[in-house]
Amino acid sequence: MIPFYAELLNRLRGQHNDIKKAIEGLPQEALDWKPEPAMNSMCSLIVHIAGAERFLIGDIVKGESSQRDRPAEFMATGWDAPMLMKRLWDSEAYFGSVLETLSLADLEGVRRDPRDGSQVPVSWAVLHALEHSALHCGQIQDLRQLYQDRRR
Repeated sequence: MIPFYAELLNRLRGQHNDIKKAIEGLPQEALDWKPEPAMNSMCSLIVHIAGAERFLIGDIVKGESSQRDRPAEFMATGWDAPMLMKRLWDSEAYFGSVLETLSLADLEGVRRDPRDGSQVPVSWAVLHALEHSALHCGQIQDLRQLYQDRRR
């Protein structure tokens, strides 16, 4: 794998590992808990992260439809920690398999966004996947802290 893509994948893996640490040892109740009804749970955020990663690298960069149902990602409940982590590891494996096929020149290319047909730079899609996952990783870490603090 090209070193740039290997580092990108390594950073994504680091975020997934941080998520794993954040949800380790938590009961199902904690994974589905929301501080407020309009907020997301750790469970729904993890399902959403995997869906977004798959969409950005698969649907946009590779042009391979995932049949993503984004609203359903935010409704996810009842997934235990092993199921959630399998979802992330599967996403990571797919992400890596697509990166393996890319050249550095591909970063300068554009792809069609299936949502609206607009042209999206490949560089934006791969970097946004990392950025998006990092944002939600932080939210998951905060949700764990909030959950633990409410029980004190």
